[in-house]
Amino acid sequence: MSVRPMLGMWVVAAMGSVMLTPASADHWRGGREGGEWKDEYRDGPCKVKIESKDDEYKEEIKCPNGRGASWRRGEWKDEFWERGCKVKIEAKRDEYKKEVKCDDDD
Repeated sequence: MSVRPMLGMWVVAAMGSVMLTPASADHWRGGREGGEWKDEYRDGPCKVKIESKDDEYKEEIKCPNGRGASWRRGEWKDEFWERGCKVKIEAKRDEYKKEVKCDDDD
């Protein structure tokens, strides 16, 4: 095999690994201590806060004047069970809150 195709394969492999690295490390962004972690970042015009403690997960998204909001329009609330965890969602025009609480009966 000549040098040129081999060099091309190495360049493609290097670019692929560089592109995948940020995606695989995305969930490690916030501070992490034991079973707790927090993360804050911006998603377009919206500010996102995520907190997790042992059996609880909270997500809060605030979008100024509702710009950039990706949830269903209007003001609404929803509660349901998912995989043994109680999920509460509260949405307004410019704010979305999701809270998940799990009972650890192991």
